[in-house]
Amino acid sequence: EATMTAIRLARGATGRDKIVKFAGCYHGHSDALLAAAGSGVATQGLPGSSGVTAAAAGDTIVVDYQDVAALTRVFDEVGDQIAAVITEGAPCNMGVIGPDAEWNATIRQITERHGALMILDEVLTGFRVGPAGWLGHEGGYEPDILTFGKVVGGGMPLAALGGRADLMQLLAPVGPVYQAGTLSGNPLATAAGLTTLRLADDAVYAHIDRRSAELQALIAEALTAASVPHVIQRAGNLFSVFFRDGAVRNFDDAKAQDTQAFSRFFHSLLDQRVYLPPSAFEAWFLSAAHDDSAMARIADALPTAARAAAHS
Repeated sequence: EATMTAIRLARGATGRDKIVKFAGCYHGHSDALLAAAGSGVATQGLPGSSGVTAAAAGDTIVVDYQDVAALTRVFDEVGDQIAAVITEGAPCNMGVIGPDAEWNATIRQITERHGALMILDEVLTGFRVGPAGWLGHEGGYEPDILTFGKVVGGGMPLAALGGRADLMQLLAPVGPVYQAGTLSGNPLATAAGLTTLRLADDAVYAHIDRRSAELQALIAEALTAASVPHVIQRAGNLFSVFFRDGAVRNFDDAKAQDTQAFSRFFHSLLDQRVYLPPSAFEAWFLSAAHDDSAMARIADALPTAARAAAHS
């Protein structure tokens, strides 16, 4: 609902209809944003979703991630019709792809030049890679709207958006852009979220960063020993393992991995009671609950899982 509202707000603020998203980036299950989505859509190998009409997706333009030339060309052709570009701060739904140093700043420059807005989706990265999210981790640009979820709910269903004051004033009941819902501002979810954010101090983030680096090293060691082609990519403390050689920069690269090797790796760990996200396209992350005992259990299970991945 945060990304859905952000899209509505961008359209209301600009008077334009079209939205640009990037192939492999996932922004929730609203009809306009399911085109060429990552996450579960990618796992199922679907181009979008049954039930999404051509009209609903007709104002969504999909561009390859980190293709500056393609993004520039789209704006040169229909820039006066584009309300916003929406992008994940660092993509986490086609596997984790740490963006090139100037990529997000370039999106900002192009949108500003054409009078469009930049929506930074921090649903996965916000309050996870640090207290200021990916924007605080990277810096160097200012999006118009940011969206949040997951961590902000402290395990409860909660989403949020923020942005420039003049844009936020356009939301109802102050402005003409409608936003409301049965679960909006749910007191239990907001209490859980606020408590989580208060507990997430510098020591918690340092612990998670350390555990993430430790786990990446353990995985690399096990897969290398079993001669399994792989590359581990990270964005802050988020990471994922691609079962292929070479860097992954976009959705096509991500889809070129050996998903069957991932499946064997996943099921071996599952049998050993180590629970990964059940998709080769999801991010891996740890928490403050991962102590020495948990890390030891994972380390013990990895060699067997790596050998399973190696044998088709």
